[in-house]
Order: sequence, then structure tokens, then C-alpha cells
Amino acid sequence: MTRVDETGLLVRDGAAFVLQRDAGGRWLLEMHRVPVDHVQKRVRVVGELSGDRVTVDGVSAA
Repeated sequence: MTRVDETGLLVRDGAAFVLQRDAGGRWLLEMHRVPVDHVQKRVRVVGELSGDRVTVDGVSAA
């Protein structure tokens, strides 16, 4: 796995959350806590990348 620290737009995709990356592309986020106050806003996501999926350690406003 690769450590990531990325910014982008946090969006809902059905029951899942996705980061639409500022750098382009999108990652599916696996989170233990749902940051509903950050949905549809720019965020910073820190976690571990495996394929196109990130196991999130933290989400904060960007």
C-alpha cells in the first residue's frame, strides 16, 4: 500500500464516498466514520491507497 495525502471534492456515489481528486481521477474511500459535514466540499484525505481505493485515516477541510 501507498501512503496518500490528497485534496479534492468529497462526493456521495450511492452508499459510497468518493474523492474527486484535484490532480485528476477519483478514488473510492473506505471510512469508519462518515464526514457528512464535508460532503460536496473540498477536503484533504490522508490514508493508504490500494488500487483505486483509499482506507482513510482522516478527512479535514481543505
